[in-house]
Amino acid sequence: MDKELKISYRQKNVTVCPVCSFEFHREELFSGGGRLIAGKLTDELRRLYEVSKKFGKVYPLSYALTVCPSCFYSAFPKDFEILDDSEVDKMRELTAARKNAIKKFFGSIDFNGDRELKTGAASYMLAVDSYGYRNKKVAPTFKIALCSIRAAWLFSDLAKENPDAPYGKIAVFFYKKAYQSYVKLLDLMQTGGEPVDAVGNMGPDTDKNWGYEGVLYLTAVLTVKVGSKEPDPAKKMENFEKCKRYLSRLFGSGKTSKSRPSELLDKTKDLYDKINEMIEEWNRENLPKQEG
Repeated sequence: MDKELKISYRQKNVTVCPVCSFEFHREELFSGGGRLIAGKLTDELRRLYEVSKKFGKVYPLSYALTVCPSCFYSAFPKDFEILDDSEVDKMRELTAARKNAIKKFFGSIDFNGDRELKTGAASYMLAVDSYGYRNKKVAPTFKIALCSIRAAWLFSDLAKENPDAPYGKIAVFFYKKAYQSYVKLLDLMQTGGEPVDAVGNMGPDTDKNWGYEGVLYLTAVLTVKVGSKEPDPAKKMENFEKCKRYLSRLFGSGKTSKSRPSELLDKTKDLYDKINEMIEEWNRENLPKQEG
């Protein structure tokens, strides 16, 4: 294919899988040339992209992880080759489980081919599992949170394209996983339980690093999205109040700054108002009415 019409290329240097020693050339997304036409930013800080007439639909998230095409071990490029012996042993032990999980949800899938939506979603599913067995040096909790929210996004996209497949249920699972991981992550960031400098771009998308403020905001968003479905009324209200505390910390004086751009502050205020409305509605429906 003419290079002008390609959206990706293979690195010249070989990547060697530390788990199974398979050699492959990592795929990278070309930059520029009209391949990515930035659209709106969603309330979950996901950057949407318009369909290019020349290149079609491009999913930049699909290229962010390195996946071994042979054993399906998956990680961010900077973490891929730095496994200690115990981690290598564990990844080898779980190879069959990784392959079975992918086969169950996707059937046959080929990571030697060009990345697209399915292989992108699968790469994050695999990474969430792989980071569950990584040591604290690579900040696994943060990577699990990041991979979970991206998996939720891509599986939601797949569900729209394939409404009869189980992708919608998988998206719901990863939204729950993201919620649990981001709540846990905030505690770790306060206590220094994992090295923040091992994180790099905090995302949540690849186009912008929203930093700690983005983590606070997204935790609040997920608290509303997932925590509001809590069946225990007391627990649900506890989640809402916790969410308001996150947003209050983020909103601060209400003044914009480099770490708190107006776009994020506007979204924070809208979400804060939405939570208050949900609390008022819950109170109207559940608190005993005053007589007389």
